[in-house]
Amino acid sequence: MAKTLDRLDRRILDELQADARIPNQELAKRVGLSPAPCWRRLRRLEEEGFITGYATLLDGPAIGLPIVAYANVSLENHHPETVRQFDQLVKERSEVLECHSMSGTNDYLLRIVAASMEAYEHFLSTRLLQLPAVRSVNTSFVLRTKKFTTRLPVV
Repeated sequence: MAKTLDRLDRRILDELQADARIPNQELAKRVGLSPAPCWRRLRRLEEEGFITGYATLLDGPAIGLPIVAYANVSLENHHPETVRQFDQLVKERSEVLECHSMSGTNDYLLRIVAASMEAYEHFLSTRLLQLPAVRSVNTSFVLRTKKFTTRLPVV
């Protein structure tokens, strides 16, 4: 049976995306419920996988990671061992924030952060391009971010 969200569930999710630290009392007030039913709905949303976790969002430049790069990666082939090696590198490297398997001319799109252009080049030349599985990497660098959000449109 497919999981469904009603209007109140969606309002709860939207409020939590705006402020994941909101107390249950305030959340209940904002969505028009009393605290106990709000808490039960929140627990159900977590248990059913609509909410997969809570996070603190950091400002990259403020903590010394001003470089954001998007790397389009093509592999030599898609043999299981080739993909396993690539997946292992992606999993191990903390500077790789996202990895998406893509349709089109490239196999993967990575979002990578770095302290400097030199640090990115070091990661590229000593880690990513050292994998025999990697055929090519084409990188674009973020010059300015016009919009960044983690909020999904649920309402």
